Amino acid sequence: MIVQTKIEQLLTDALSPEFLQVDNESGQHNVAPGSESHFRVVIATDQFQGQRLIQRHQRVNRVLADVLSHDIHALALHTYTDAEWKLKQDKLPVSPDCLGGSAKV
Repeated sequence: MIVQTKIEQLLTDALSPEFLQVDNESGQHNVAPGSESHFRVVIATDQFQGQRLIQRHQRVNRVLADVLSHDIHALALHTYTDAEWKLKQDKLPVSPDCLGGSAKV
């Protein structure tokens, strides 16, 4: 099973999201073609209701613990309740450009 599909399945099973998008952003980084190492997750679920941002990220990280420890180099998380997602009018956040592995000013 490819990493992206595994992430989607784990999050769907654990959090029953209203909205879930998992993007493989590896191609935007200095990695081999076909890599699955850099991902962005946008997830909206009412299971995040009453949780601070750090609690939401910790919850996602627990769900993805095995994948994070073996397969993923970078994971960008954008976590919302269903109501927060509706306020965003379904506009996906944009990932920043890769800096090539070092912070360039």
